[in-house]
Amino acid sequence: MEKKSLGTVIPQDFTFGLTGDDMLLLDCGRKIGPVNIRYETYGKLDDSKSNAILILHALSGNAHVAGCLDGDKTKIGWWDSMVGPGKAFDTDKYFIVSSNVIGGCSGSTGPRSYNPESENVFKIYNMDFPVITISDMVRAQYRLMKHLGIGKWLSLCGGSMGGMQALEWAVSYPEAVASVIPIATTSCLSPQSIAFNWVGRQAIMGDQNWNNGNYNDKVPESGLSIARMLGHITYLSDKSMDEKFGRELQESESYSFDFSHNFKVESYLKHQGEKFVERFDANSYLYISRAMDYFDLSSKHGGSLAAAFSKVRAPFLVLSFSSDWLFPPYESLKIVEALRNNSIDVTYCDIKSIYGHDAFLLEVEVLEKIISDFLKCRYEEVKGI
Repeated sequence: MEKKSLGTVIPQDFTFGLTGDDMLLLDCGRKIGPVNIRYETYGKLDDSKSNAILILHALSGNAHVAGCLDGDKTKIGWWDSMVGPGKAFDTDKYFIVSSNVIGGCSGSTGPRSYNPESENVFKIYNMDFPVITISDMVRAQYRLMKHLGIGKWLSLCGGSMGGMQALEWAVSYPEAVASVIPIATTSCLSPQSIAFNWVGRQAIMGDQNWNNGNYNDKVPESGLSIARMLGHITYLSDKSMDEKFGRELQESESYSFDFSHNFKVESYLKHQGEKFVERFDANSYLYISRAMDYFDLSSKHGGSLAAAFSKVRAPFLVLSFSSDWLFPPYESLKIVEALRNNSIDVTYCDIKSIYGHDAFLLEVEVLEKIISDFLKCRYEEVKGI
């Protein structure tokens, strides 16, 4: 039986930092304000305020996790298959919160937001926006948590960069976390991943329309599209690409002997790049990918990941995927080992999948079973059932 979607959802905004004392202090040393956080909620917060779950998005994600945005059936949430009545994140039981990260381009304050101190006629930050970190994103989310009257999350869950945020939450605010579900993620970005991000940013900044980040009508479409195509390749696996495309040609039965897209995989990537440009901002891509580069949980603890987790007491469910070569299973095992060195209750599962890094969005059936059971146990513990 097919489970129902949430139907229409309406985004909300929370603004803080209107005065100097309330501004957000960043790792780079700068303060920003006002700061807007775009967020969505699903389900109902119970009387004890103990059923709240925060879902954290990946680089290209946003706050729109489930349901139809403003009633538009073409704008379905990016994890709609997992969030809703009777689903893994059961909105009949849990109060689900999701927010767009600072630095983003989907409602939260970022490089294309209003800058009250700008001398530019358009009053937009652009490259005057401060460089941010995953920690900065979490600090802003902490403000949102307090605004919503939530003292402790029943759970935090995120895949990829969302998993990095979940880990940062557990380390920075251990008293505010009852359980953590990091999926297909890492405790620090590898040199290879940093290299991919670097090339993507170079493609954007090398676009003649980028104009040092000061673009308006002529956006750096080509550079952003190339960055997306490069990134998208890392989300897939060789096996999944072979099964989906093989060496099939797109529009003819023979080679065209030119440099237009001949193969189906080329056409697919071209389409992905074009669609991405329609919904994402080039400067935001620069800032968010750089935040991922800087993420390293052990850096503030003498290079020891175990030391980083020393104050954590929340149980973990760590999930990885066998064909994920962007954040391979051994990255998750490092997290598991560090948690076990601190006697943290941790469940680990490496899920067999051909879908590569994107499996956290596609392997719904197996994820639903594992996550549902984990949340049920955490919910019963909190409620004393």
